[in-house]
Amino acid sequence: MEHHVYFWLSEDYQNESAREAFEAGLDQLCTSPFIAEHHWGKPAATAERPVIDHSWDYGISLKFASMADHECYQEGDPIHDAFIAAFKEQWAKVLVMDLA
Repeated sequence: MEHHVYFWLSEDYQNESAREAFEAGLDQLCTSPFIAEHHWGKPAATAERPVIDHSWDYGISLKFASMADHECYQEGDPIHDAFIAAFKEQWAKVLVMDLA
């Protein structure tokens, strides 16, 4: 299964040092042993079209080998928990979309 998360950073965290810290946090998050594949990034410089949303700051795509791995990641993975604890105050909005 795939787990996609989009982050909108609060205005107070729209600076270079906060972004560097967040990017380091994303890198650390991707070390979770439950994640089979991962990729994170910023909005691509694609053309403006009505169906494209460029408003988010960071997105992460995680693939899990099984639903059980995803559940372990969500419920008690210390790496995931540490990421949330460290950065949740920085988010103005978070959107999660999961694919089976």
